[in-house]
Amino acid sequence: MSQIDEAALRSVVTEVLSKLQSSRAAVVTPSIQSKPGRHGVFDDAASAGRAARGGFEQLKKTGWAGRAKVVEIVKRMCAENAVRWGTIEFEETKIGRLEHKIEKLQGIRNVLGTEYLVPHGMSGDAGITMDESAPWGVIGAISPVTHSIPTIAGNIVNMVAAGNAVVVNPHPGGAACAAVAIDEFNEAIKAELGIENLVCTVEKPSLESFNELCASEDVNMLCITGGPAVVDAAMKTGKRAICAGPGNPPVVVDDCSALDFDKVAKDIIIGGGYDNNLLCIGEKQVFVVGNSYKPFMDSMKRAGAVLLTKAQLEAIKKEVFDVKDGGGGCSHAVLNRAYVGADAAKLAAIAGLKVDPKTEMLIAETADDDLFVIEEQMMPLLPIVRSSTFDDAVRMAKASEHGYKHSAMVHTMNVSRMTQMGREMDTTIFVKNGPCVAGLGLGGEGYISFSIATTTGEGITTPRTFTRFRRCTLVDQLNII
Repeated sequence: MSQIDEAALRSVVTEVLSKLQSSRAAVVTPSIQSKPGRHGVFDDAASAGRAARGGFEQLKKTGWAGRAKVVEIVKRMCAENAVRWGTIEFEETKIGRLEHKIEKLQGIRNVLGTEYLVPHGMSGDAGITMDESAPWGVIGAISPVTHSIPTIAGNIVNMVAAGNAVVVNPHPGGAACAAVAIDEFNEAIKAELGIENLVCTVEKPSLESFNELCASEDVNMLCITGGPAVVDAAMKTGKRAICAGPGNPPVVVDDCSALDFDKVAKDIIIGGGYDNNLLCIGEKQVFVVGNSYKPFMDSMKRAGAVLLTKAQLEAIKKEVFDVKDGGGGCSHAVLNRAYVGADAAKLAAIAGLKVDPKTEMLIAETADDDLFVIEEQMMPLLPIVRSSTFDDAVRMAKASEHGYKHSAMVHTMNVSRMTQMGREMDTTIFVKNGPCVAGLGLGGEGYISFSIATTTGEGITTPRTFTRFRRCTLVDQLNII
C-alpha cells in the first residue's frame, strides 16, 4: 500500500468513526414523563413501556458499574424501609403477617446480582471464544398480591443486574404499595446515577393493561408470577416468557424412629405458617406414614398447632370454599379469596373456636381427596392424611401436587426413601428434613428469588435467567499457552 493510499484510507476511516460517534451521541432517550411527583408511575402500560425503554438506554451507558450500583441501591433501600414498606403492603393487601412481610424485604439482600453473571471462555489452538450474557432490553413483569414489593424488588435485582429495565403490571390488590416502592427506587437511582424510569409501573393495573404490556413493542421479555390464566396468556404472546405457575406442595413424614418429631413439627410450622401460608413453596398438606402419626401429631400440638375436630373442619370448609352447581356431578370448588392469607384465629372463629391470636397453624385429619388436600388454599390450615406405607404416602403426595412440578418436602433419615420421593415427585424444589424455605437459602444453602419458573423450567430465577447468550470469537490469536 502506497503512502498516498494509506493517508486517504486513514481519512475515510476517521470520517466514518466521526459519523458513528455523532450518531451514538444523537441517540435520543424517549422523553416520557411519569405522573407529577411520582417517578416511574404511569397511567397506562404503553407509556410505562416507552419510559422503561428510555431507562434501558440510559442504563447501557453506565456499564457494569451502573448495574451493580442499582442492585446496591435496591438492596439497601429494602433493608432500610422494610418496616415502613412492609406495613404499607400489609395495610393495603390485608393478608398474611406483618412481621413476615418485613422479613421478606430484609431478605432481598440474598437475591443474586451481577456477581452471578460469569462469562464462559474457551481457549485453544484456534484462538479464543467467549460466551457472555447479554440483556434482553425491557422486561414486562407481572407481580402477585401475595408478595408485591418483595417480588418487584427481587426482580429488579435480578433483571437490572442482567442489564435490563423493568416495567411492572402489579396485581391490583397490591398496586398502591408497588407504586410507592417504585417511585422511591427511581428517585434514588436518578439521584445517584442520573437514570430516569429504569423501573416503571402502571398505577391502576388491569387485564387491559396486562394485554397492552404484552403487546408493547418496547417490551422484549415477560416474567409472570401469577395464576394459570395469566401464565397461559403470556405464553401465547410469542415473546420469551419466564413463568411461575401454580403449586400445591406436599410433605411426607416417614415412619422413622430416628426422626426428631419436635423438629419436624417446628419445620412444618415455620414453612407452612409463614405469612399465613402465602408462600407458593409452603407446606400445604402432610402425609404421615404408619406409627409416626401419633408422635407427629403430639409434636405439632406441642409446637402450638391447634387440632380441629371433624365438625369444626367441615364448618370452615363450607365457608372458605364455594362449590358451584350444588356440589354434584361436574361441580368444582372455588376458593373464597376473602380467606386467603387469613390468620388461623379468623379461620377457627368460623367454627366457633376461639384460639390465641398468635396461633400459627390449625391442623385436622382428613382423607387424601379432601378439598383442603387437593386445592391450593393458602391458609394456615394443614390437612393431615394417614398412610400405611411410604410408597402410598408418596403416591398420594404426587397426586395432590397435580404434576405442577413445583415443590415438595420429606422428613426421613432413610436416604433411599429421600431418593425415591425426589425421583417420583420431579419437583423444582425438593427439601429433605427442613422447612420449605430452606430451599430458598433460608436455613439451607442457596439463594432466594420470589419468581420460581416452574412452568417454563428455569427454576429459581437468577440474573442469568434474564439474559441471552452471545458469543465472540477471535481466530488463531490471544491463546498464549
